[in-house]
Amino acid sequence: MHDESSFDIRVLPGVKVAATYGDHFRSFDGKRRHFITEGAGGPSWYAEYNVLAGLSARSFGRFAYYVTQIAAGRVERGLPTALRRCGYRTFSIYPALGAFMSARNFQTTTGMEKFVDQGALGTKRIEPDGFYYDAALHMIEHERDKGPMFLLVYLAANHYPWNYRWRPELMPEWKEPGNAPEVDEYLRRQTMSFGAYAELRDRLARQFPGEQFLLVRYGDHQPDFASLMLEPSLDEAGINRRLMTYDPRYYTTYYAIDAINFKPVNLSSALDTIEGPYLPLIVQEAAGLPLDPSFAEQKRILERCKGLFYACAGGAEARRFNRLLIDAGLIKGL
Repeated sequence: MHDESSFDIRVLPGVKVAATYGDHFRSFDGKRRHFITEGAGGPSWYAEYNVLAGLSARSFGRFAYYVTQIAAGRVERGLPTALRRCGYRTFSIYPALGAFMSARNFQTTTGMEKFVDQGALGTKRIEPDGFYYDAALHMIEHERDKGPMFLLVYLAANHYPWNYRWRPELMPEWKEPGNAPEVDEYLRRQTMSFGAYAELRDRLARQFPGEQFLLVRYGDHQPDFASLMLEPSLDEAGINRRLMTYDPRYYTTYYAIDAINFKPVNLSSALDTIEGPYLPLIVQEAAGLPLDPSFAEQKRILERCKGLFYACAGGAEARRFNRLLIDAGLIKGL
């Protein structure tokens, strides 16, 4: 699950939250795990590139903003492709039009067989998480007898901006915690997401009692106001320096692993803190799948670099890995 703009807001000083707030960020084993993204405050497609290709958007330098557009048709290595080699069928549920940032072309390049976008879902607006979970459950119901499935569910309810009450008819019982209005609206939407995810888990267990599910969630980036609140003493220039030097405090969200009727097989790569490109490796190992040569090499990088990827050795490890993929024909025309 691509959990839009979601992170544990308790890292911001002085924010008031409910006593149970932190439960959402724990995995099945009770651990809180941290996910270092490559974008701050907006570019969801950076994380999309990380978790599907297993590679770094930062490798594209000043062209990183266009990473999915550039990679479409050129970067053929990724999580969906690896899963298809193991007999999985791969599906994506996407809340915008497939042409946005060439999402459809990029995702099919990395092995996504069926890409369902906003038009195919029959909506012209951002919907609550439950809408996209309903689509996923419907897909599972109609496709599960054909073999194992991988679904990417891209959520959108907690998207910028937070300066108005989104879908005010939802969660009428909400009580403002007493933060700045933008923060309280963010928390309201996040609380709706927490409830939708709990309901999804319940429905998966009830509707498919004999099936095994591995659920992996990640926050794609922090909300844009977070950078203004992390260090209140900093002025705009100081905040920009933090962002330009990729201070991990400004880029860290969360990832969490859950399971239904299933015990994750191997969590040796599920470190407390990882950079985004390692998530595909963790998914495969948790599912008990063999790693292809490229992911086996990436695991060795993870072990050497202790969860860092592009930030390891000033980008040298990421550059070497990209060269290996180019030589293997998995990256073309770059």
